[in-house]
Amino acid sequence: MFICFTRQIIALTLLLLSFSLYADEDAPVILVLGDSLSAGYGIDVNAGWVALLQQRLDGNYPHRVINASVSGETAGGGLARLPALLQQHQPELVILELGGNDGLRGHPINIMQQQLKEIIEKAQAAEAKVLLLGMQIPPNYGQRYTLRFHKAYAQLAEEYELPYVPFFLEGVAVNAELMQRDGIHPTAQAQPQMLDNVWLALEPLIKSER
Repeated sequence: MFICFTRQIIALTLLLLSFSLYADEDAPVILVLGDSLSAGYGIDVNAGWVALLQQRLDGNYPHRVINASVSGETAGGGLARLPALLQQHQPELVILELGGNDGLRGHPINIMQQQLKEIIEKAQAAEAKVLLLGMQIPPNYGQRYTLRFHKAYAQLAEEYELPYVPFFLEGVAVNAELMQRDGIHPTAQAQPQMLDNVWLALEPLIKSER
């Protein structure tokens, strides 16, 4: 009798889980393609801005967030991974947060910009909207390089008519209390501000889908 009852419980649990998975898979997907800033480097991943985004969406919007961010990722690495991600998740929206590592490593800006272009074009070809998150790098790389780096994002946003956050770490990078000891990665306390920076451009896109 106990064995039979246990089997019924297991069967019911699996049935409910299958409904839950189906509901999740049926929801429109927001794919976050980023680096350590979105992967939650140095903090609990559940405290990261991407996890906070899902919390903000829950109960208000039906979207499911897929975090495909990898610490240390470059524009070229994201480009290489993108086709499989698009095929697997079929996102309605891609949040593109890449290029920071290219800048910190002194990569040629024209190559980084071309790789970001290809990411945008591949996402759009898959009928996904793209939200571009701009980055800035420290001034010690030289005025010419840092200016060209920042302008690369504005140029992409203009060329492809993308919704655009000029500086993803606005209000964070200049506050030492919101940065980890390395001076590069934000703390858990900074994540709500990072989400707010994204949300200003993201919410109109989500509303327009309704």
